[in-house]
Amino acid sequence: MDVDELRELLDSWLLRLRAERKSANTLDSYRRGIEQYLDYCARAGVEPALDRRSVSSYTDSILAAGHEPATARVRQLAVRRFSAWLAGEGEIAQDELTDITPPKLDQKVVDGLTEEECRDLVAACQGHGFRDRRDEAIARLLLECGLRAGEVIAMTTDDVDLVRGLAVVRRGKGGKGRTVTFGPATGAAIDRYRRARRRHTLAGSATFWLGERGQGLGYDGLAKAMKQRAESAGIAEFHLHRTRHAFASRWLQHGGSENALMSMAGWSRRDMIDRYAQHANEQRAHAEARRLNLGDFG
Repeated sequence: MDVDELRELLDSWLLRLRAERKSANTLDSYRRGIEQYLDYCARAGVEPALDRRSVSSYTDSILAAGHEPATARVRQLAVRRFSAWLAGEGEIAQDELTDITPPKLDQKVVDGLTEEECRDLVAACQGHGFRDRRDEAIARLLLECGLRAGEVIAMTTDDVDLVRGLAVVRRGKGGKGRTVTFGPATGAAIDRYRRARRRHTLAGSATFWLGERGQGLGYDGLAKAMKQRAESAGIAEFHLHRTRHAFASRWLQHGGSENALMSMAGWSRRDMIDRYAQHANEQRAHAEARRLNLGDFG
């Protein structure tokens, strides 16, 4: 099968994935993975065969170029999924990539935020302006409910119930929806934002979170707003996902159950608890180490 045929079949595969309601990010990731594989084969002067040797060489080339193992893993996954679909559709005789080994990922340490940093982030949003009230409400929602940035941005005016203290996530990661709970302080901040929102030029829009100067709020705008608040609070190396790690860590530190944490965070696998709660576990280990004081030999 030549490159032109594979590119045409790539379009068919993406069409199928859209019918399965895969997210735009997933579609883009798969498309780039296949296109980069075809580009790699062209540079190497080899046929774009979907076999272990060719795909392993493609994966090695990504790592050799200095990319993270996670990037190589995602690109390889795209080729594997494409191969499986081609076999299922009868376009190739068999899927030869079923048992190919993906690159092993490094286990990175991702710190959440301390209690003091959480308070400082919220305090940095204080003010009476539209942006102040919006940013405080979002910061509190991120820290209390552990929402992903995309889930916040996608919220509509019908998704927030201030009376019952509930927010609806219509479509989380993997297409799963859920409802999260927030307390009185977050509810009061959301209410202040909602009242300020009435004077926005897009007040009639169904999108709940709005930007400044008559615009909506996208991921870049949200990330920029929270980063600026974090800088004002003196929080170094801030990125949005640290709020989700902080949520998971604080939940367990305050005695929350693992099952309830999975429900709030929208997780279906228990290994996600270990990944996100590492900071909490480390803090407990540090406290225990201080109590044991094993370095005191008298």
